[in-house]
Amino acid sequence: MMNLLLISNSTNAGEGYLDYCKRDVADFLKGCGVSRALFFPFAAVTFSCDEYERKVQAKLLPLGVEIESIHRAHDARQAVREAQAIMVGGGNTFHLLKSMQDLKLMELMRDKVQRGTPYVGWSAGSNLACPTICTTNDMPIVAPESLSALNLIPFQVNPHYLDAHPEGHAGETREQRLLEYIAANPHRYAVGLREACALRLSGDVLTLHGNRPMRVFKAGRPPQELHPTDDLQFLLR
Repeated sequence: MMNLLLISNSTNAGEGYLDYCKRDVADFLKGCGVSRALFFPFAAVTFSCDEYERKVQAKLLPLGVEIESIHRAHDARQAVREAQAIMVGGGNTFHLLKSMQDLKLMELMRDKVQRGTPYVGWSAGSNLACPTICTTNDMPIVAPESLSALNLIPFQVNPHYLDAHPEGHAGETREQRLLEYIAANPHRYAVGLREACALRLSGDVLTLHGNRPMRVFKAGRPPQELHPTDDLQFLLR
């Protein structure tokens, strides 16, 4: 049974890093019966993996969750095999995916999570759980060998989804970009996950958590607003 916690963002405006969601992460892992997570810091670009590890440890260790980054492992593949839980931080999704591909970790991680190892991701880490990273907001600063991701869920997530169209901005809105995606990929749903929200998959039950609805896109249908009380099971079919 898969257990996934896919968070839109790590930091709310005016708050500290992971402050709004750290308790949710800790409760999710403890609910899965684990207290240690293998952290994947590869979405970091302008700061080091050491620094990223320390940032996450500082927030989760006081809540009883031990964090060790995979960049410290002598054998990355063995570290994945032995992991109690998988945790993937945000940053640049292209850099994250390329790093995972370079280390030959994608298939191994997919199998590990599908067999029941809990998975926590935020921002880029949530994108990595999708079939592809095509709905990331990030600039392709590096070129992965493909855009295919872990395919743990059958739909695409767009983290940090925004409705706003700033005054004076003539470029495309986030909604227009997602309408482009479903036009090019009519077989697949895309979900705009607003900040301070998360998706939780427990076995075959998908739920939305947070105080905002999410926006669901599918070719041939108008965008739909779904709330935490709504049935989301159609997204898994």
